[in-house]
Amino acid sequence: MTQSDSNEDTGPADLRVRPVDAADLGEIIAIDAEVTGLEKTDYWYELFHRYGAGRTRQKLFLVAESGTDIEGFIIGEVRDWEFGSAPCGWVFGISVRPGARLAGVGARMLEAICDGFRHAGVHKVRTLLARDNGLILSFFRSQGMMAAPFIPLEKELD
Repeated sequence: MTQSDSNEDTGPADLRVRPVDAADLGEIIAIDAEVTGLEKTDYWYELFHRYGAGRTRQKLFLVAESGTDIEGFIIGEVRDWEFGSAPCGWVFGISVRPGARLAGVGARMLEAICDGFRHAGVHKVRTLLARDNGLILSFFRSQGMMAAPFIPLEKELD
């Protein structure tokens, strides 16, 4: 999970949240590299092919566009019955260009993906994030998300 903004504003007046296009990948890779310090070109092309190229109601890859610039992206999908959970939407990637934060871009993208989840027939959204990522935790809490009934567990593999 990458970082986002933390303002509930509606964002720039010309901001448009729309499905990703292949032509957006260069800017998405650049935003992610700026935020994470890692350029993951193959990873982003794989995600585009899995979530953006064959658009379905179950898989969503959206971008926030202002003018001709991509300001952020969000990725999620509807998951059914894993771990005993009723169908719900999962957000597993969100990021906003650092220079566009505090303008409501993240809130607009989260609203758009939640609309997509509702359209797919689910009424709950979840995400998973690192405990020490205060920025993204603050963002999701500002959007009304709270602790869920599931506890992640992990084990190092040799």
